[in-house]
Amino acid sequence: MTEQSTTTDPAQAPAGAPREPVAAAEPASAEPTSAEPAAPAEPATSAEPAAPKDRRALRAVLRWTAAVLVFGAAGAGAAYGIGQAERSNLPGLSTRSDGRWTYPVLAKPALPPGAPLPFAVDNPEGIHYADLIQLALPAPLGSTPDTGLKPEKDSEVSVDTFLQEYEGPAREKMRASFADNGLRQIVARGWTTPDGTRTRVYLLRFHASGFADTFQGCGYELAGVKGVEPDPAWDKAREGQPAPKPDGITVLRESVPFGDEQTRAGCVQSGDIQALILQSRKGGAEAVPLHQAVILQRQLLS
Repeated sequence: MTEQSTTTDPAQAPAGAPREPVAAAEPASAEPTSAEPAAPAEPATSAEPAAPKDRRALRAVLRWTAAVLVFGAAGAGAAYGIGQAERSNLPGLSTRSDGRWTYPVLAKPALPPGAPLPFAVDNPEGIHYADLIQLALPAPLGSTPDTGLKPEKDSEVSVDTFLQEYEGPAREKMRASFADNGLRQIVARGWTTPDGTRTRVYLLRFHASGFADTFQGCGYELAGVKGVEPDPAWDKAREGQPAPKPDGITVLRESVPFGDEQTRAGCVQSGDIQALILQSRKGGAEAVPLHQAVILQRQLLS
């Protein structure tokens, strides 16, 4: 006969048999002994699966986050592409050239040690002490040197070479004026652009600004030019500017009708230097390149 456990359930004892005390097992944790109800159980930890509503919200957030990242990457790529593309290659953003030329970066030349800047407090007469040819407007990119212009050493030209730009009767008058008004030096630079425009830039240095003021060669009986008149395009452009017209600038054009070639002339007087810029082109010379050249030459002499 097998030995019976001392923990026999009283419900399984035979009827009428005396009930033996039951040895209850010790609980894992102390149970409350009072009559009050037990505290509610703690909510489920993260190990339990999220409720269906929470899962739907999480999936929606993930979908929107992915969409934002995709569109953000696409927008950044488009912006980079626009930034790298040439403006003329973008539909709707192409710009039409206004006729200006591309010049190298302009830089004023170094002065001799101790020499003042033109128009400084200690140089009210505007004397330029820099090398004269370095003050001349450089040739634009894509142009070729003018073979018809043959300067001598250091780009200097003689008075006779310069006077070739004028008609015969005017040459002797100008020669005498140069002798009387202290002309010291003439330098020249010339080029031809792909559109056929021929440009000549002359800088004339005088002994003082008062002598430079006497120069009357801007459009005065130019060779092959029947007559000149003030450039209306220049005057109209200057009227739209808030600043007053700059002193010492004259812009002229050959009057209509002209022959096979039209000439435009611009003069800039700055202190002891007088600049003459001539542009000629078959069929008509454009106004914008001369205006641009005059403004840039003025900046170099300021």
